[in-house]
Amino acid sequence: MSDTTRLGVFKTYKLYVGGKFPRSESGRVYEVSDSKGKWLANAPLSSRKDARDAVVAARKAFGGWAGATAYNRGQILYRVAEMLEGRRDQFVREVADAEGLSKSKAAVVVDAAIDRWVWYAGWTDKIAQVVGGANPVAGPYFNLSTPEPTGVVTVVAPQDSSFLGLVSVIAPVIATGNTAVVIASEKSPLPALSLGEVLATSDLPGGVVNILSGKASEMGPHLAAHQDVNAIDLTGAGTDLARDLEIAAADNLKRVLRPRTEDFAESPGTDRMTAFLETKTVWHPTGSLGASGSSY
Repeated sequence: MSDTTRLGVFKTYKLYVGGKFPRSESGRVYEVSDSKGKWLANAPLSSRKDARDAVVAARKAFGGWAGATAYNRGQILYRVAEMLEGRRDQFVREVADAEGLSKSKAAVVVDAAIDRWVWYAGWTDKIAQVVGGANPVAGPYFNLSTPEPTGVVTVVAPQDSSFLGLVSVIAPVIATGNTAVVIASEKSPLPALSLGEVLATSDLPGGVVNILSGKASEMGPHLAAHQDVNAIDLTGAGTDLARDLEIAAADNLKRVLRPRTEDFAESPGTDRMTAFLETKTVWHPTGSLGASGSSY
């Protein structure tokens, strides 16, 4: 059979929730086009119910992920980077279409995103030494502060940086032991949905990252007000939506990372990791040794 008579097999993009690939429970989809208006695919248009399901999956996964050793989390994140490297050509194509870049420029973006993932993988067992430690106190006590993950974090992904920006907001959340519910870029969701395929076939437990496509304006208010969401990253929310979501997030005192002007190509530092960490401080008496009153 000649190539001229072959029917192409179009890819069906699905959500990534709880380690599985459901369609939206609403059955809705919307058209995704490239920068020139050419149709690329139909993406699921997630509903409020999909958002709630993603929170349930993230909460279920939180205990095991937060309880894993930092070294183990680093190994798992590095495995994700290995698999991204293996699917590099696919992501170059999707990023080029999503952001209107040449293949060579898209390749630079994808390489930077993979390197960014490796960078955060290396931080998993180091961040505690940066933000934790022993505190000097007046008295015969040990006083130790250690970071702990906040919990379930809603992430509104950047709208214009469909892969590098996406990785830059997801990786620091999970590197520190949190679980994530991600609202992908509305206009360019395909790299995010493909990332879900990579995560599903890596060692990352199902539910640690959940990826929804659709309208942040529709899902965001429900997630911001959800009582089982502990924090929200508003990076990809516009000014008006970010204000509304921050007000809703105040109901259960969620941690909020406000949107800001960012160049995702620059070194990110540690602030995205520390934004979703709590500090636990433990006091313990040192005791006395002998009649002299010396202590250890």
